[in-house]
Amino acid sequence: MTESRGEKLFYRFNYVFLTLLMIIVLFPVLYVLSASFSSPDAVVSGRVILFPVEPTLDAYKAVFREPTIWLGYANTLFYTVAGTLVSMVLTICGAYSLSKRRLKGRKAINLMISFTLVFNAGIIPIYMNFRSLDLLDTRSAIIFGFAISTFNVIILRTFFQSVPEELEEAARIDGASEATILLQIMLPLSKAALATVTLFYAVGRWNGYFWAMVLLRSEDKVPLQVLLNRLVVQMKPSDSMMVTDSSYLIAETVIYATIVVAVLPMMLFYPFIQKYFVHGVMIGSIKG
Repeated sequence: MTESRGEKLFYRFNYVFLTLLMIIVLFPVLYVLSASFSSPDAVVSGRVILFPVEPTLDAYKAVFREPTIWLGYANTLFYTVAGTLVSMVLTICGAYSLSKRRLKGRKAINLMISFTLVFNAGIIPIYMNFRSLDLLDTRSAIIFGFAISTFNVIILRTFFQSVPEELEEAARIDGASEATILLQIMLPLSKAALATVTLFYAVGRWNGYFWAMVLLRSEDKVPLQVLLNRLVVQMKPSDSMMVTDSSYLIAETVIYATIVVAVLPMMLFYPFIQKYFVHGVMIGSIKG
């Protein structure tokens, strides 16, 4: 079909807008990456824009020989893997139950769950709840305390509802139990939705720092993001992260190197599940 003049102008505007948006998004990433490989003197003097100036690996050497970074990395991996696994199990069970019309009180339960999207108790009541449950400074508080996301439950519930009921009825006729239907029929058909929700949970776990900062006191339990917060916001790098034989190695380059180390795993992980993510975000928007 021949494009009209208005359509051509619209497409050109979109190309220009998306190009500008891409530049705005990529510039901070490229700057942080370049600054992490540049000399501290070049970073402080403002000579680093897009490419490294006076390339050096001193900042990464300082980061990788710091034991607290490795401990924080291990804690972050543990919270991400264990937390995402717990979140997915609970979310799948909750979403599958709420997708069934035969569930008594289904509308009331869905209403109460949706209510939490708009209103919550607040930071202080949540903290007091953790304290009353004796969960302060425990790993369980991070793993189980924030295991469920209402938004993710609704996504999975919507997808489960889109699966034809005839498949479930046929499985019941063949003698399949509720667990068999969930594990062998619903989950294999829900790979896109599961990948999307898993990505949401994993990224949230990996980047989460606020409640870990509030609830955890022991240094051997804090995740990497809390350490990064101390570097970027509080400007408190460890003494062992500074190179004493070079007066130019300062906190800025260590901060940029730590940011790269913290962000890199998620950036490498995302391309492998992008196809599921793109399909999963369309859940419920297309019928048939």
